[in-house]
Amino acid sequence: MSTPIEQLQQLGFGQYEAQAYVALLQRSPLTGYELAKVSGIPRPNIYPVLARLEERGAVMRLEDASGTHYAPVAAGELVGRLQSHFHGSLEAARGSLSQISQVTEHENIWNARGYPAMLEHAQTVVDSAQAELLVGVWPQEAKALGASISSAERRGVQVNTLCLAGCARECGHCRGKIHRYPVAPRPQERWLVLIPDQHELLAGEIKPAGETSAVRTCQKMLVSLSTWYIRHSIALAAVLRDAGDQIEALLTPETRDVLASVGPGGAEGGWLEHMRQLLANK
Repeated sequence: MSTPIEQLQQLGFGQYEAQAYVALLQRSPLTGYELAKVSGIPRPNIYPVLARLEERGAVMRLEDASGTHYAPVAAGELVGRLQSHFHGSLEAARGSLSQISQVTEHENIWNARGYPAMLEHAQTVVDSAQAELLVGVWPQEAKALGASISSAERRGVQVNTLCLAGCARECGHCRGKIHRYPVAPRPQERWLVLIPDQHELLAGEIKPAGETSAVRTCQKMLVSLSTWYIRHSIALAAVLRDAGDQIEALLTPETRDVLASVGPGGAEGGWLEHMRQLLANK
């Protein structure tokens, strides 16, 4: 956990400024000389530091017959001022940057490594959804993103979730309209697919040992391909479940040849047998 001095530095305070303010919280009022001694700040630096803290509104100068002393502004008051300042600065930056941003969207592909990084990107993508969110997910990631997806639902986003684990019963972590079909081609690896408003794609892979990689992009072709992967997987799995063995009687020899040619081959055979094996894992 960060120390108070480190936390102040994260809020823009210099090292000496943070040391001086924390020292004054612990003991005040103090003269500049006394503060230099108790804080460990070199004496030649103490008055420039105090001047900057006065400008920040973090300390008060007290004048009396014995000389000039310094006292800290209460911590709650200081944090409130910083919060107001940062909020105003962020809003101003949002407005000015949006005015100079290019109208055209960049279609770069961003790569992320590591599970925390993937989840940070995933939460940002979920939070951007305005009307629709397509989700392909395993229970672990459904749980990690549950709060963000629930928030999207509350603001009116339509959520369709493909549970790639094909849980026999709902685990309670998936959200929206839930479709439980284990259609991922490598079930030993977990996938995370998020598509907000058919506008952006986040696709992540978590390997059995925990290695995680993800890509995020607005590249239209990749977004479209992934969108239809989710939609087609749900639709085909639902149709195959309903049809069962009766589907054999509906297939022409030409269609059988087509399905055999697009299957993965090997022990899994053609496409139809491959899908049956995947769905049988549910």
